[in-house]
Amino acid sequence: MNKISVIGAGSWGTALAVLLAKAGHRVYMWSAFEDEIKMINEKREHLHKLPGTLVPEGVLCTGDMEECLNGAQVAVMVVPSQITRKVSKDISKYIKDDTIIVSCSKGLEEGTGLRMSEVLKQELPKAKTVVLSGPSHAEEVAKDIPTTVVAASEDIKAAEFVQDVFMTPKFRVYTNSDVIGVELGGALKNVIALCAGISDGLGFGDNTKAALMTRGIAEISRLGVTMGANPQTFAGLSGFGDLIVTCTSMHSRNRRAGILIGQGKSLKEAVDEVKMVVEGVTTTKAAYELANKKGVTMPITFEAYEVLFNGKNAKVAVSDLMMRNKKNEAMELWDKQV
Repeated sequence: MNKISVIGAGSWGTALAVLLAKAGHRVYMWSAFEDEIKMINEKREHLHKLPGTLVPEGVLCTGDMEECLNGAQVAVMVVPSQITRKVSKDISKYIKDDTIIVSCSKGLEEGTGLRMSEVLKQELPKAKTVVLSGPSHAEEVAKDIPTTVVAASEDIKAAEFVQDVFMTPKFRVYTNSDVIGVELGGALKNVIALCAGISDGLGFGDNTKAALMTRGIAEISRLGVTMGANPQTFAGLSGFGDLIVTCTSMHSRNRRAGILIGQGKSLKEAVDEVKMVVEGVTTTKAAYELANKKGVTMPITFEAYEVLFNGKNAKVAVSDLMMRNKKNEAMELWDKQV
């Protein structure tokens, strides 16, 4: 039995805490919110983020970082991407050299374009970092619905340790050494999911969504390969797998926000109605800046940026995508300038 610390008590943090407790680990959750701590400890349920899921008695939620992290072999980071750096700094005094940090946040840091593992390495340089990613809605994991993910690390032994810690008959974990590809797939699919939602909100059909998903993974792959990722990773669980589930499921907060935008609501109105962090919004801005910096053209991402931040009409954005210069699909796939 290992002591596992889960930093963040939202829907995904709660689902992972439940999963780990059922696997026989001692689980401590950290939350910054007193009402959330009281709710989980007394009601044994996160009534707002994961209603209907019983949190086992062995899970303790606390606001004391030292209590949460003291003696933990693994710290699971499940906070929004834009506060990952701050929280990492806050926990740094309690992290030992042999602690394994499992990064579960899917996003890029605004302003720097850094992946979450890069942020963690800057703030927690002595810890071993493993990225956990893949098609894994919290609502389904909490219900023991069969799910498969990837544990990625430059240190394959650390990835294999995380594989052993998280693996259950209903939660299968593969390993991968391509951290860049796994993280970019997990982060950038949220941008495409927003667009898929906008397409749904506009009343378009399955043809449109299939085109967005297919061309979306193509531009994600182009940026990833430019940054050193293995192109095969994007055909796997953290690439196409995560893209499929996020673009098609109503569990996806990114898709739900996109639907509202497509129906005519403002970005703020859509995010407020979803009532949870919509990672694809800040990731769109970070990806737009990163693609321009790397000289990679990402047509869908660029149009998403215009719709979200410059007020472009979504129907016009779709028309502009459809009327781009003619291309050869096979020749174009890995060309940065398309």
